[in-house]
Amino acid sequence: MKVILASDHGGVNLRQEVADMLAQLNIDFEDIGCDCEGSVDYPDYAFPAAERVADGEFDKGIFICGTGIGMSISANKVKGIRAALVHDLFTAKATRQHNDSNVLCMGERVIGPGLAREIAETWVTTEYEGGRHATRVGKIAEYENK
Repeated sequence: MKVILASDHGGVNLRQEVADMLAQLNIDFEDIGCDCEGSVDYPDYAFPAAERVADGEFDKGIFICGTGIGMSISANKVKGIRAALVHDLFTAKATRQHNDSNVLCMGERVIGPGLAREIAETWVTTEYEGGRHATRVGKIAEYENK
């Protein structure tokens, strides 16, 4: 599995926590930043990272901003992306099992580092169930391809 990490200035610290967790699990990842304290625009990081997931260069992406909302909205504009804004363990698991989400979005101003690590670990290690859910995910892809 290959994961791409991205954040704006509001998610720098949480992104580092997630990077440390991925390294501990021996999951291959690339961190594209940002590595700044000044304000930057989340679409400038979400769009290129989401495109790399959609193109198949990465299996999954984890995007972080202050709330996770901006990254989620931006990522979902990229064809083939199913980004989920997650701030608890139940939805981290459910969005992988039922929605086959390929981008996880979280907010550094919403959750702490311990929970973020647990959410990210749950999300990257949970498999998609397929079955009845495949029809639903297929409908999303079909609509997206209109």
